[in-house]
Amino acid sequence: MAAPVYWSPDVAEKPGSFLSGEQCVIENEHFFVRGRIVLPVRDADEDFEWGVWVSISPANFGRMIDVFEDPARVNEPPYFGWLSTILPGYEPTTLNLKINLHTQEVGVRPLVEVEPTDHPLAVEQREGITVARVQEFAEFALHQ
Repeated sequence: MAAPVYWSPDVAEKPGSFLSGEQCVIENEHFFVRGRIVLPVRDADEDFEWGVWVSISPANFGRMIDVFEDPARVNEPPYFGWLSTILPGYEPTTLNLKINLHTQEVGVRPLVEVEPTDHPLAVEQREGITVARVQEFAEFALHQ
């Protein structure tokens, strides 16, 4: 996921817009950060992770910048936001699902907690997935 779904070449030309590996701002109005959605894999030793973009408020974006290199950032309360990535293999879409963003130790992308609803992504985050489901994700990635 190279950019939030709202990013485009046209947006890149607009004042107040930038895209880096971890942050994105669109016209100084919309603020995004990279995060990780972790799905436990029930029949494997390692979890599966989606790399995603989430939108957060300007105040929370500023706060994340302020504590970006601070080891105490692990003590930050979660930041509310919206998932800004369309993940393959989910109906309905994952776009704009409510999330909480949990800062991690310095050097580790924030953890994204999907609001506990009946959306398939939220269910998979709570209950886990199988290796077969991970293989489905790999197939989606190969055919994009």
